[in-house]
Amino acid sequence: VLNAEPFLHVEIVSGFEQPFVIETQLVGDYNIYNVLAATTIGRYFGISAQAIKSAIENYQPDNSRSQLIHKDGNDIILDAYNANPSSMSVAIKNFAALHAEKKILMLGAMAELGEESFSEHKAMLDLIEGYNWFKVVLVGGEFGKIQHPYIYFSSSKEAADWWQSQNIKGATILLKGSRSTAMEKIFEVQKS
Repeated sequence: VLNAEPFLHVEIVSGFEQPFVIETQLVGDYNIYNVLAATTIGRYFGISAQAIKSAIENYQPDNSRSQLIHKDGNDIILDAYNANPSSMSVAIKNFAALHAEKKILMLGAMAELGEESFSEHKAMLDLIEGYNWFKVVLVGGEFGKIQHPYIYFSSSKEAADWWQSQNIKGATILLKGSRSTAMEKIFEVQKS
């Protein structure tokens, strides 16, 4: 990984005649595995390094996964297609490492965790407590059952109403949550 501010740039140094750099349109260094998998599969099928590079660089996510959206004077990282403890933890850590002003963390509850749901949501709260945020907004599920100092709403609709009243500009926002929380509705960002 050469850079992930905010888009992932990767240098491929083996498996081809010469090293080359891929400048993706994917947010987050955790996407390195996707780039390496695509590169490996392309190499296996005899695709040239230039064709692999071009295909990966031209891919623009539009499915609520690692999308960067500029809207109303803010940068929104939309990663709300799904959420589980490992993907949410990695997204939070990556977002915390991003060099940006006014970082706002907006997390929707993680679904389908069974008996571990409460403890996994508590672990996320413990994780976010270790970083400095401009604001933290939590939506739905177990987040409402755990005591914390953050802003909480039971639905993305309530969070959207709150957001409309804030008039925040110049922020970088991470939207992460399970499909059931529909986090994209906060900013009226349509999922493809």
